[in-house]
Amino acid sequence: MQPKAVLIGMPGSGKTRIGGDAATLMNVEFRDSDIEIEAREHMKIPRIFEERGEKEFRRIESEVIIDDLHGFDGVLSLGGGAPMTERTRSELSRYIAAGGTVVYLDADPNEAIARASRAGNRPLLADDAARKWRRLYAERHDIYVDLANLIVHTKGKTPMQAAQNIADTVNERVVHVDGTDPYDVRIGSHVVNHLADVLGSAPVRIALIHTTPVQRHSDRVRALLRRAGYEVTDITIPDAEAGKTIEVANGIWKRLGEEGFTRSDAVVGLGGGAATDLAGFVAATWMRGITYVNCPTSLLAMVDASTGGKTGINTEAGKNLVGSFYTPAGVLADLTTLGSLPNDIFVEGLGEVAKSGFIEDTEILRILEDHAEQLRTFDPNAIDPELEAVIAELIERTVTVKSHHVSTDLKEKGKREFLNYGHTMGHAIEKLEHFRWRHGNAVAVGMVYAAELANILGYIDRDLVDYHRSLLSSLGLPISWNDGGFEDVLALMHKDKKARGNMLRFVVLDRPGHVVHLENPPADAVEEAFRRVQR
Repeated sequence: MQPKAVLIGMPGSGKTRIGGDAATLMNVEFRDSDIEIEAREHMKIPRIFEERGEKEFRRIESEVIIDDLHGFDGVLSLGGGAPMTERTRSELSRYIAAGGTVVYLDADPNEAIARASRAGNRPLLADDAARKWRRLYAERHDIYVDLANLIVHTKGKTPMQAAQNIADTVNERVVHVDGTDPYDVRIGSHVVNHLADVLGSAPVRIALIHTTPVQRHSDRVRALLRRAGYEVTDITIPDAEAGKTIEVANGIWKRLGEEGFTRSDAVVGLGGGAATDLAGFVAATWMRGITYVNCPTSLLAMVDASTGGKTGINTEAGKNLVGSFYTPAGVLADLTTLGSLPNDIFVEGLGEVAKSGFIEDTEILRILEDHAEQLRTFDPNAIDPELEAVIAELIERTVTVKSHHVSTDLKEKGKREFLNYGHTMGHAIEKLEHFRWRHGNAVAVGMVYAAELANILGYIDRDLVDYHRSLLSSLGLPISWNDGGFEDVLALMHKDKKARGNMLRFVVLDRPGHVVHLENPPADAVEEAFRRVQR
């Protein structure tokens, strides 16, 4: 047991008020270490200073804080001088290493001095509070900054706004993607507020690439970027697969050239999977590679396209056949953007979520079963905290599965191919439907196809095939397709990225949570599996 968050900062920075509001938002208890000390010692802090001295006070303070760090799971506020004690600092560092959040409330000096002077009960500020406050600030600020893993600047914010920042960050989930160029995927409400931190100070210009349907979110991101001091080039592209073309990419390259984008500048991709694919491709190819950050706004993009470093465009020959492996500087999966999703676009994202359950993390399948009705009937205007927590966990688990595969195989030479479960047939459907079918829906049918093929060849029993059909149906995903001929599908399967020469290769299950490569299966089995998904 440990606190959800520990607040540090100067006297008058609002730790008690903001900490109390943050605890209310998180529905947990709030504690103030100064109040605990007074209750334990049965005397006010100024009297402890007067009768026992500051050294003894810091010893008592450290004991109280350490007890709370190991036996309290709410929000804890510390006295301004607490982090100056080496023992307390060491324990706070251990708390952070165990996943805790130390929040430095960096307040405007004039506002903090005014509040501290009014409050009284501050022995270190007695007589000439303003001068002493500034001296203490000079001594403590750098230590606060070095210790904290979250800094909240309170100037211009109400206590509740600052508390909301803390609550949002504490509730965030972070998946670290290892590899040659590691990065983090942050999942939670308002994580887009981290955008400037991810981009860093090097870029001067940012190309904000987005689609029209996410205009409200692009307005917010543009304002965040400009407030952080970047020059923003706003680029709107066609929605969905229509935006993933060489013509669109060429238009963006032209804009970047006209506006003087250099190798130190950056791209931000905001939108669904097609938008983040294109933004990454532009970033990978401009001057042989510039920084980019993905801000996915759909469930599908959050769990699939934005993570893993695959970038690309579509051509007449097929989907994603032109592209590059190029990792982002970070991914910010802001759950608030899901509130603008129509039901059908949200539901298609569940196809990729279910895929990760079938190939590795079977707990995903259990969660989908337990919440199928809520997820199938997703209403963007009625996302309660319980459902948001379920969605956040599904995203985190799905991204974690993907990170396991891409960290060791960025360029899809082996293990990463297992992420393509259901995609061989799925991509063929998308191409034959001229991309009118959404990716997650096509992959759902593709997984049923792969399960049927595995069953025909003896890899899995009929029960597991039926489970595919029942689970995907319960989520509102399609499990059959009747609008194309086998010869057309077969031709496109031979163009699949997993194919080797004239040999077909598939990813199939041999048990729940485990996948294998299936090479050159019998032609009659390939066709029979196709017939089975037509009914």
